[in-house]
Amino acid sequence: MFQFNYAEGAGFLSVWLVWIAVFLALFLLNEITRRSKVAGLLGFVVLPAVLSVLWFTVMKDTTYTDWFHLAKVYSSTAGCIGFWCIRHLRGTNKKTGKEWALANNKIALCFPPLILAINILEAVARDFEVGSKYAVMAQDLTADAPVMLMGGPWNYMNAIAGILNIVIITGWFGICIRKKTDKDGSRDMLWPDMLWFYILAYDLWNFAYTYNALPHHAWYCGLALLV
Repeated sequence: MFQFNYAEGAGFLSVWLVWIAVFLALFLLNEITRRSKVAGLLGFVVLPAVLSVLWFTVMKDTTYTDWFHLAKVYSSTAGCIGFWCIRHLRGTNKKTGKEWALANNKIALCFPPLILAINILEAVARDFEVGSKYAVMAQDLTADAPVMLMGGPWNYMNAIAGILNIVIITGWFGICIRKKTDKDGSRDMLWPDMLWFYILAYDLWNFAYTYNALPHHAWYCGLALLV
């Protein structure tokens, strides 16, 4: 089942080297943007704004513009911006003189699990779409290269698994911000209820959906990103 075809001219070594490069780039960029308030702002607001202008103007002929890719990109971006705001937005109430922080607002703390649920729901919709639209193997017209898709019961099963992933999200009000220390000033968001077995199940589901619905993304945007 798990076969990845090499692109023309690509060999075993080059494919693995690119995978490692993608993995390291994702890891390093995550470390930089989570540790620096300015880097987070540049990475999650300024860069996406600039790229959006490019994608819909000079690069419009090579840009994914189907509903799914746009929904995925911009919901993920919205999630990153929301996380940044929860971690960094704070100030003083001019009337009362009391300090406030968005991280202390229980409604705001619902945003991370909400954006996770929305992100999963988008994949669920895509799985249902592939299962019905590609019941007979056909070319995926949303891809930038000829990609054949074969929908089937596996798409529906994975879509149902995605819905279960949403239902069992816990700790909607339990997210907190890590206090600054001498060793770590990142102020990471901590989600105590997000335990390892949920993360493992989510990753397995996510890879299955990527492999079945977006096979041309499964090696880099699937496996490298999830790892």
